[in-house]
Amino acid sequence: MLSVSRSASQPELTALFASVQQHFEDVIVPLWQGPGWNADMALPYEALDAEHQPLPPQRYRAMACARQLYLFSSLIGQVPAAEERAAALFRSLQQHFHDAEHGGWFYSIDAQGAPLDQRKDLYTHAFILFACAHYWDKVREPLVESVLNAALQVIAQRFATDDGLYEACLERDWSSLHSGPLQNPLMHLAEAFLATLSVREDAGAEDALLKLCTAMQEQFVDPQTRVLLEKPLGAVDNWFEPGHQFEWYFLLESSPLLRGSQLHESLDRAFALTERLGVDEHSGAVLAMLDLQDGGRAKDSTQRIWAQAEYLRALTLRPHSEAPVLRQLQALQQRFLHVGGWFECRDEAGEVSRKDMPSTTPYHLATCYRGLVEYLR
Repeated sequence: MLSVSRSASQPELTALFASVQQHFEDVIVPLWQGPGWNADMALPYEALDAEHQPLPPQRYRAMACARQLYLFSSLIGQVPAAEERAAALFRSLQQHFHDAEHGGWFYSIDAQGAPLDQRKDLYTHAFILFACAHYWDKVREPLVESVLNAALQVIAQRFATDDGLYEACLERDWSSLHSGPLQNPLMHLAEAFLATLSVREDAGAEDALLKLCTAMQEQFVDPQTRVLLEKPLGAVDNWFEPGHQFEWYFLLESSPLLRGSQLHESLDRAFALTERLGVDEHSGAVLAMLDLQDGGRAKDSTQRIWAQAEYLRALTLRPHSEAPVLRQLQALQQRFLHVGGWFECRDEAGEVSRKDMPSTTPYHLATCYRGLVEYLR
C-alpha cells in the first residue's frame, strides 16, 4: 500500500507492519468496496456484522461519509478504483447532506435518504473540512476546494465563539442549543485545520488553530495533572479519555506550528500519567474513560480499537520508542485484527464485546498506519 524503508536494526517491526498493512489493503478496505457499500445510495453502510453483512440501516451520517472520503482519498494511486470511490463519496456528501436552505450539512439522513437529524454539529463539519482538504490535495478540482472553503466559512461564522472555541451543536437554522464547547469536536477541528494547512497556505485557518489551542489550554486542561478533560473546567461529571490524550499529543507533536505551545507542553507532561492510569501494563489495552476526581479510576474500562490505534500512533513520536511501538503494534494485531476484519471493542476482562465493524473505524487505522510509515521511514 505504502512504501516503507527502514534500517536492518528493526526487522521484526518492519515485517510486522508489512503484515498489518497488507491486512488493511487485502481485508479491511475491500469490505467497504463491496459489502459495506450501498450502491443505490452511493453511501457506506454504517456497519457490517461479523459475517460481512450490512446491519439493517437506520440512518446514514455525513460524518461517516466524510471519514470514508478521507479513507479513499488517502488510497488514490495505491488501491484500484479508490479515486472513483472518493469521487462518489464527495458527490454523496453534497447530494444527501448539504442543506441548501440554511447552509452547512445535516447530521444524518434516514434509510430512504430523507433528512433525519437536521441539527448542525461541529464534529461533522470538522470531518467534512478534514476530508475535503485531503481529497482536494489529490485531485485539485475547483469544486472540491469550494466545498473546503464553504466548510471553513460556516465553521467560522456559525460555530465560533468569542473566546477561540466553538459550539458543539446548533439547530438546523443555526439557532443556539446552548451546547457549549466539547473536547472531541474541537480536537477534530484542530485536525481539520492542520489538514488544510498541509495542502495550502491559509492565514485564517492558521490563526483559528492557534486561538483554538490557546483556548483549549485555558479552558480544558487540568492545571495540576495537565490532562485534557472532555468538558470545560468546572463542568459537572467531567472525565478524560486516554485515547483522546494520545490523539491530541500526536497532532501537537507532529505539527511544527503547534510543537512548543503551552497545550503541547501540557500533553507532553501528562503523557506518562496517561499511560500509567489508562494503559494496562500487561495487555497494553487502552481504557476508555477515567475519572480525574477519583484519582484516575476507570469510569469505563472498555478497550476500543480506535484508542489502541491512537496510542500506537502517539508512541511513534516519543523518544526511545522502538520497543513500545513494537509491543503496541503486536497488541493491536493480536487483540483487535482478525482474518475477517477487526474487533471494535473488548470489555474489562478482555472478551470481545462488539463484533460489528463500523464504517468509521478504518479512518483511525489509516491515520495510525500513516504515522507508522513516517516512523519507519
